Amino acid sequence: MTGRRGTAHHDGVYRELPPPEALRDLVRCLWSGTGSTRTIVPDGCLDLIVGDGRVFVAGPDTAPWRSEIAPGRPIHGIRFRPGNAARVLGVAADELRDRRVRLTDLWGRAGRTATDRLLTDPSALAGIVAGHVRSGPDPAVDRLVGRLRGGASRVGEAMADLDAGDLGVGERQLRRRFTVAVGYGPATYLRIARLERAIGGAAAASGLAELAHGAGYADQAHLSRDFRELTGATPREFLGWR
Repeated sequence: MTGRRGTAHHDGVYRELPPPEALRDLVRCLWSGTGSTRTIVPDGCLDLIVGDGRVFVAGPDTAPWRSEIAPGRPIHGIRFRPGNAARVLGVAADELRDRRVRLTDLWGRAGRTATDRLLTDPSALAGIVAGHVRSGPDPAVDRLVGRLRGGASRVGEAMADLDAGDLGVGERQLRRRFTVAVGYGPATYLRIARLERAIGGAAAASGLAELAHGAGYADQAHLSRDFRELTGATPREFLGWR
């Protein structure tokens, strides 16, 4: 599997489902599987996860980490679209960066109630999220996320294409809002988006040089450096290429 909780190296079952229509501006997918020893790589998302007798939020990662759910144990989650988790969780995404936080620590009594329900019925994830939406989306942040995911080679290019002034927000303020909403600044998110493009395009690439060019890297060395830092492996190791 690929994506937020994905890697080319895994031994657990995993599947994704689209969110309910009412949550599609907020949630990327619902997912379920079993615990494994897979390496989990950054993708700019936050997840609300039910597994191993607990309910917790996995914040936006800047480095690879190992799954904390025991192999073979069932696990369920809901993955927020980049920049939208705070609308439900009520805490800035950058406060959750590289952290795993129990829902009870974020929501108090409401978190205990939600945890009890989810441990009994993980399929209630979408309903719990729908019932805790606190605000609407930030159009400026959403549009910048889209530009960075869409293939911009530099943050400045994405900003120029976006023209933040037309949205009634200056560049400095937009960068600050982006960090609060996404969990890290646009430059870090661009690296992660580029990695996702590389992973997604690997099947169609004839080699690392073509893969690097197609994903927007300056060259093959740039791709290799980011893979090592964000996945803990070389591109060939991570992708299973010989």
